[in-house]
Amino acid sequence: MRFEDWAPHYTAILEYFGFEREADEEAARVLAELAGGRDDIVLLEALIRGRKVTVCGNAPTLPAELDRIEGTVLAADAAAEVLVDHGVRPEAVFTDLDGATDLFIDLSRQGTVMVVHAHGDNIPLLRHWVPRMPGPLVATTQAAPIPGVHNFGGFTDGDRAVFAAEELGAARVRIIGFDLADRNVDPLKRGKLYWAGELLRLIGYDL
Repeated sequence: MRFEDWAPHYTAILEYFGFEREADEEAARVLAELAGGRDDIVLLEALIRGRKVTVCGNAPTLPAELDRIEGTVLAADAAAEVLVDHGVRPEAVFTDLDGATDLFIDLSRQGTVMVVHAHGDNIPLLRHWVPRMPGPLVATTQAAPIPGVHNFGGFTDGDRAVFAAEELGAARVRIIGFDLADRNVDPLKRGKLYWAGELLRLIGYDL
């Protein structure tokens, strides 16, 4: 998705949540610095282009849906923990690091692509985790992309993974472990789930 096409949706998200564009832009710059020139977008694309892809969210339904996995596995943040607990190593983890644990370091060491997202309030997490990730790294932002930091579209870890799969040429995308109607979450999370649904509908997914 071109940033010009994404920008109106991004502006609406900023207004909805009261987020600051400048904070997102600063976080992207910090992430670019921490990445130190690492950008494994070619590897991520090779895992996705022309392939079946399964995007795994972290809803409580995920364990019961694991038999539906096919092709390249993309995990949304802490869904990686569930997958590993059930013997599945994701090829990539899309994360803003709020669900990060030492497992992410282990996955990075094993070659899982860590698709790390910068936004206005996760700079401390970026500084803590990114230098500890020795393996493949792709940096993303929801603001305007800068050298080494991509914007595929999307807002939450899960829908960003779907947007990336579409942008990078997946043959088919299957989505599991998503519950956008979950009411057992706080108001902020409920708003994020609302936007995930709205954005996914933009690219043809009505969950």
